Amino acid sequence: MAPSATYTPDERSKGVRLAKRTEYDADLVHSIIDETPILHVSFNSPPKEDGAPQFPTILPMLGATGTYGSDEDPHIYLHGSSVARLFRLTANGEIPLCVCGTILDGYVLALAPFHNSCNYRSAVCFGHGHVATDPAEVDFALKLITNNSIPARWENSRRPPTKAELTSTGILKVRIETASAKTRAGGPSDERSDLRNPDVIDKTWIGVVPTYLTLGEPIAAEENKVKQVPEHLGDWVADVNSMNEQKAIDAVEGEGDYGGPVKRK
Repeated sequence: MAPSATYTPDERSKGVRLAKRTEYDADLVHSIIDETPILHVSFNSPPKEDGAPQFPTILPMLGATGTYGSDEDPHIYLHGSSVARLFRLTANGEIPLCVCGTILDGYVLALAPFHNSCNYRSAVCFGHGHVATDPAEVDFALKLITNNSIPARWENSRRPPTKAELTSTGILKVRIETASAKTRAGGPSDERSDLRNPDVIDKTWIGVVPTYLTLGEPIAAEENKVKQVPEHLGDWVADVNSMNEQKAIDAVEGEGDYGGPVKRK
């Protein structure tokens, strides 16, 4: 998939409500998936033997997008227990999956509760997933997911994984068929009648409370023997906090590089 590629919308991914907020840019979709700390993966289980319907299942999972070997397009790699139901279902073939990531950038406070909103970035990917079995690809995916969560952590940890670790860990490879991103940025959008009413506008604070994930100072474990927090870890904490704060502030003015023009409620 070319860097400027877009996903082709279909009945699964096409934006309907507030469609102007929906985008199909692949880079935007992938960046949201990679930046979301915990992804949510949904799938349908086979019907029970007694014919009773199964509820859809949704799981929180770690994951990241990546391109391996001769693959032309990025896939989503997910990490989980090799004995979990999802990995048993995908052991012998693909099953349809949905992968979702959402990042909150701010609470938008309007004059009327109906117009309260949030600044956010979300992405939903639809595709098929199967268990990755090639040892080299599994190694690639484990390193990818680890470093996507904490940069350089793979290189600064004990490795390679033991046989027991590899046996107990499953890697799911999701082939994305279609996807879309939805974002909102900017301030509140109020009714004109409220904005012209002194009894309302003079008594109610309106604006945005920027919201972002903040990493705390690393706390050493009891067994830790390294006296100083590694530079790469300290730098990562500082960089993430600075970038997350700036993105949330930029979203207030609709200046984020992820959402294009201001898209208000």
